[in-house]
Amino acid sequence: MTVIDKNPLSLDKTNKVTSDRSQILNQYKNTRKSTVDICNPLEIEDYVVQPMDDVSPPKWHLGHTSWFFETFILKEFDRDYKIFNDKYNFIFNSYYESIGERVFRPKRGSLSRPTVKEIIQYRNYVDEKICEFIQNVDSPEWEKIEKIIALGIHHEMQHQELLLTDIKNIFGVNPLRPGYIKRNDSIGQNIEAIKSEFIEIKGGLHKIGFNGNGFSFDNEKPEHKVFINDFKIQNRLVTNGEYLEFMNDGGYSNPIYWLSDAWDVVQKEKWNSPMYWEKIESKWFVLTLSGLLKLNPNEPICHVSYYEAEAYARWKKKRLPTEAEWEIAASTLSDDFNGYNFLESRNFHPVLGRNNKKTKIIQMFGDVWEWTESSYLPYPGYVQPEGAFGEYNSKFMCNQMILRGGSCVTPAKHIRKTYRNFFQSDKRWQFTGIRLASEV
Repeated sequence: MTVIDKNPLSLDKTNKVTSDRSQILNQYKNTRKSTVDICNPLEIEDYVVQPMDDVSPPKWHLGHTSWFFETFILKEFDRDYKIFNDKYNFIFNSYYESIGERVFRPKRGSLSRPTVKEIIQYRNYVDEKICEFIQNVDSPEWEKIEKIIALGIHHEMQHQELLLTDIKNIFGVNPLRPGYIKRNDSIGQNIEAIKSEFIEIKGGLHKIGFNGNGFSFDNEKPEHKVFINDFKIQNRLVTNGEYLEFMNDGGYSNPIYWLSDAWDVVQKEKWNSPMYWEKIESKWFVLTLSGLLKLNPNEPICHVSYYEAEAYARWKKKRLPTEAEWEIAASTLSDDFNGYNFLESRNFHPVLGRNNKKTKIIQMFGDVWEWTESSYLPYPGYVQPEGAFGEYNSKFMCNQMILRGGSCVTPAKHIRKTYRNFFQSDKRWQFTGIRLASEV
């Protein structure tokens, strides 16, 4: 499993990076290399596929992450910078309305040009210019832009996760069921699941949100007080076998378990199992980045939407934790991040939970993003960043639900106890799972 450098980039409470330039330069180079490494197992045909609107072609990710550094660093601060291609702003802008028009997201897969070769050239060009800029920019200017470079690095880490998620979907719709990476057979397939228990946490006044050294996104701030009642939280993630019980009990055919909007989606999309599950001759299999595998009942359930997580919790006569409860539990019960299943573990799949004598609760980080019952809203006292960066998070604070903890395709250096991920309630192509909670 992964051992984490907890503070690869040090920032003060105002998000000002305090590490020297060589550290940031190395972090930049390593992050950019990691993105290319993710793409190395792909064939050229894999780079251009877009099976559904939520997925972007891998070559677009390579271009967009380069566009980010070109747009917000080089164009803005490097007076001698020459734009690589003035049409790329239209192609690789994602959702920044203030930056200009862009290709409509579902149409990204319709572009055969620029070619993968041209995008790699663009990427190398931007890398060369960024590295020169970091080393040579004057100190007064550097103080303005070092936190933007840190943001760009973490933005790229987000896209590393998206790359693997999208590659899985690209391979998943292929009838040949190709594998992206060879299965790690050292992962025990016959380990029994840890017994499910619910741990009580005392209520009262607690603090959540980011306040300290290290990088954070604007939506994690400010730290603030919340009052919670006593509650219980599950000591581990819900497993495939437990979710299968819900399915076998008619979970997908009984509207009593489902929210109204959720039931409409279940009927429209004809859902009868989590995404990537397949039934072959009465046996369940699951599609992974290593191809089609027999379903392991003791592994964490994955690729379920908020709708499915909420319905399962209702069937169990439990509920999902709020994001405040989740963060308090992570701070109170969990150990540090060492040993968790992140991108660097190269499993690219949730693994069996193992007992840890240091903590009462396991799998709070890595494996699967955990749905909470909290809507994605600004914290009290939240201040939207000025300019285009105000579009990064705040414009999505409506009709989305919060997830916590990271997944098996999240870079380890990218996650924090305060990290707030968010998706619409019907999305399930991400590595998303379930942990239950209840009243005392």
